[in-house]
Amino acid sequence: MDTRVLVFLSLLIGIGAALHTIMPPIIFGVTPDLSLVMMMLGIILFPKGRYVLLASLATGFISAMTTGFPGGQIANIIEKPITAFIILGMVKVLEKSMSKQKLAPTITAIGTLISGGIFLFIPVVIMGLGNAGFSVLYASVVLPTALLNTVLMIIVYPIVQNITKRTRISNETSNQTKAA
Repeated sequence: MDTRVLVFLSLLIGIGAALHTIMPPIIFGVTPDLSLVMMMLGIILFPKGRYVLLASLATGFISAMTTGFPGGQIANIIEKPITAFIILGMVKVLEKSMSKQKLAPTITAIGTLISGGIFLFIPVVIMGLGNAGFSVLYASVVLPTALLNTVLMIIVYPIVQNITKRTRISNETSNQTKAA
């Protein structure tokens, strides 16, 4: 593993944790998961399994420590790696047919919807909230979060892409894409 990539992923995860911490709850104590944006950004920039696993576990544990949702600790730890590898698969399939400028927000919107569904499903099964609870939370929290995350990715991705082009990290990104 390249130390530069690990440092960059750590910065993204740290920024995601800060965003997740300062975001106020929307409904029933559920906070939109803005750390997902940074995890997805890391996956789009470094689409290799080992980086995805590391980023997803770190994001999952940090999100678990900062969640206010009952049962959210377990849900975050389980959901983040599952979501991350689904996103990795989507990136691998779609990167050949889309520009990265379009890929990033598309992956973010779909990934947030998947993440929210998995996240809510786990406590619903554990705590027995029922389908009505799932539907209400999905509509009132996950859908607005998907929109918010997508807008954030549209703003952040070009900035981060510019930073990676100006640093040596962009060489690692292009080398990984060629090697994968």
